[in-house]
Amino acid sequence: MESQTKTGIAWTGLLRTGGSGVAAAGRSLLNQFRLALRTPAGRIGLPIVLLYVTLALIGPWLAPYSATGFHLEHQLEGPSSQFWLGTDQFGRDILSRVMIGARSIIGISAAGALLGITLGTLVGMGSGYKGGKTDEVVMRVMDGLMSFPSLLMALLVLPSLGANAVNIVLTIGIVFTAAVARVMRSVTLALKTQEFVQSARMRGEPPPYIIFREILPNALPVLVVEASVRLSYAILLASSLGFLGLGVQPPSSDWGLMISESRRFIVDAPWVALAPAGAVASLVVGVNLLTDGIRQARRLPKGEAKA
Repeated sequence: MESQTKTGIAWTGLLRTGGSGVAAAGRSLLNQFRLALRTPAGRIGLPIVLLYVTLALIGPWLAPYSATGFHLEHQLEGPSSQFWLGTDQFGRDILSRVMIGARSIIGISAAGALLGITLGTLVGMGSGYKGGKTDEVVMRVMDGLMSFPSLLMALLVLPSLGANAVNIVLTIGIVFTAAVARVMRSVTLALKTQEFVQSARMRGEPPPYIIFREILPNALPVLVVEASVRLSYAILLASSLGFLGLGVQPPSSDWGLMISESRRFIVDAPWVALAPAGAVASLVVGVNLLTDGIRQARRLPKGEAKA
């Protein structure tokens, strides 16, 4: 996957005078979601995201049945008043497994995206601020990493680490670092020429102070949008790894794994696959709508993103 931001930045409301600090950055982060509610896309996307976040937090307590509870007398039953989304080949309640599986997919995807955002921000902002040969070398390395499709890179990295939740998070983080670094470098190059950054330099402030106290708070709207984009890609990547058997292992109720296990019954019992597939699709759509809402509210450029 690749994400690029135009270097000719003219984003309304983005640039502010320096010295905003960590507290202002936190307020700006919360403000992004309030702004999203002013747009139709944000008003649709935010409730969808909040629904799945709620399931991730309390889904195991809301689920009517255990995710691994067998009901062998109810194998491959269609949706009914007892099993709202039907049962799978072991008689397990599909609704319960989808609700409980939200924690796995969202937790792994969010942690992986956060790791990628953190590493990419550090690399991109540090490289962009330093400039010169250091920037050239770092960006060529990032370009090399971005030349690999995300799924292919994950397939190269994950088998050597082993299929478990921690390694999946590390893999997703590594995969997304380069794309985030390119975006944050572009933002840093535009912001470091602003007067408030030059004033901080004249005061003799060290580079870490300028990067994290002056540039980062002003780059936060772009970072929030990029984080949302990466989260949607992380959900798809984690689901793909689960489908291929490289994600969370059975008897987990991971959505990608559920889709993989239901392939044999797609004709006779389509509900077994449709429920987790619909959950993945609706969550990704919700995150993308929320991202578009934030972007529209801040009048940020769309840029280009491709898998």
